[in-house]
Amino acid sequence: MPALVSPLTEAWTLLPENGALLGLDLGTKTIGVAVCDPDRRLAAGVTTIARKAFQADAAMLLGLATERSAVAIVLGLPLNMDGSEGPRAQSTRAFARNLAKLTELPILFWDERLSTAAVERDLIAADASRARRAAVIDQHAAAFILQGALDFLRHARARHVS
Repeated sequence: MPALVSPLTEAWTLLPENGALLGLDLGTKTIGVAVCDPDRRLAAGVTTIARKAFQADAAMLLGLATERSAVAIVLGLPLNMDGSEGPRAQSTRAFARNLAKLTELPILFWDERLSTAAVERDLIAADASRARRAAVIDQHAAAFILQGALDFLRHARARHVS
């Protein structure tokens, strides 16, 4: 049975309260990967995967999910600035549907608008060279996406408990 594929904002109550989440920034050439601690306080970049073929990419991602004991995958959804979906969002949804056939881990979408731009600004402010930025930007973007999801989960749980 395929895994749940849904926006995080609609399916967050289905997640266990604790457990690591794997965050992904899906690009056409690379996939940035981040993970958080089991208490879901802080996201950190893990690696950048050079995309090859879907099966190879999926095997690497699911291996990382197993290695990190992830209980779900948070996948950045590249919406247009007006909230509509273009070809990149459709491609991301297709990737999620295909990945869901290979795992039972829920795959949850999180709005990734401006994540790469924000991370690049931070790296420039930190005086990272162009080469260094290119090497780490995807995993930093994945961490930015995952941190946004973690912040949402923390606030949603607090409101839900109150």
